[in-house]
Amino acid sequence: MTNLYDFTVKAQDGSDVQLSKYQGKILLIVNTATGCGLTPQYEGLQKLYDTYHDKGFEILDFPCNQFLNQAPGNADEINTFCTLNYQTTFPRFAKIKVNGKEADPLYDWLKSEQKGPLGKRIEWNFAKFLIDQNGNVIKRFSSKTEPETIVTEIESLINDK
Repeated sequence: MTNLYDFTVKAQDGSDVQLSKYQGKILLIVNTATGCGLTPQYEGLQKLYDTYHDKGFEILDFPCNQFLNQAPGNADEINTFCTLNYQTTFPRFAKIKVNGKEADPLYDWLKSEQKGPLGKRIEWNFAKFLIDQNGNVIKRFSSKTEPETIVTEIESLINDK
């Protein structure tokens, strides 16, 4: 697979979601966790979503329990936590693995497109990948990058439409 739109992922309910449905959108793909010191980034992510969603921006949230079991619970529990505590409204998918032999193929592809501080490994929860309207990985942001600091990159893609 050579394009983001070739991938199919699992929705929270286990049904298949073809990423081609996001063709033409600017995407921020994030592996998240509900019990992490970085969990408050959900607030910043929601602010980005509220600000830019009407301009063709989507956030795709992939819960991941690989880092010290910081995303416990099932899909309903994770969704309830995020909705109640951070009022998130962006799409959330089924829990995945982002590293190792069981890594989701989407994340294997993302990591091959943009290496991070640990090479092809995701370093922690809340690593972020910015995708342009054509499905290309534009930039990878570390887990510690606060969502509000990537506004310039998002606006640049919006203005390039």
